[in-house]
Amino acid sequence: MTTEFILRIFVASILGGAIGLEREYRAKEAGFRTHFLVALGSALFMIVSQFGFDEALDISQQVKLDPSRVAAQVVTGIGFIGAGTIIFQKNAVRGLTTAAGVWVTAAIGLACGSGMYVLSTVCTVLVLLGLEAFNFFLRRFDRLRKNEENNDKSEE
Repeated sequence: MTTEFILRIFVASILGGAIGLEREYRAKEAGFRTHFLVALGSALFMIVSQFGFDEALDISQQVKLDPSRVAAQVVTGIGFIGAGTIIFQKNAVRGLTTAAGVWVTAAIGLACGSGMYVLSTVCTVLVLLGLEAFNFFLRRFDRLRKNEENNDKSEE
């Protein structure tokens, strides 16, 4: 069982790290280390929630545990970390995508901690596609906007 737990936190770390590398490459507030640690910690919390209290269950048959309670608290805790990445500066809000990235990285970590490797991997791929596609379209629209502005100026 310990080998399976190690695999779970290892996969979570790799997937969280992949998202973190993309954020690091874009020079965002939360990069590789943050996403790596969020995924790793979330996976560990889920494993402990599911299997860490087996001894207590053996002692007393009256004890009932709900592994989803720890997962719910991880979501709440991640909200605080995400809030720390959001900055209101010069009438503009920055860091929302990074906060959402940390949030989804926690979810990926929880899924890995549950042993849902395929779902976690697909989600990571979708996150990376979403971040890259968003960046691609933003650059493309920015270029089109600049070309239109240049054409407007040349017509004057």
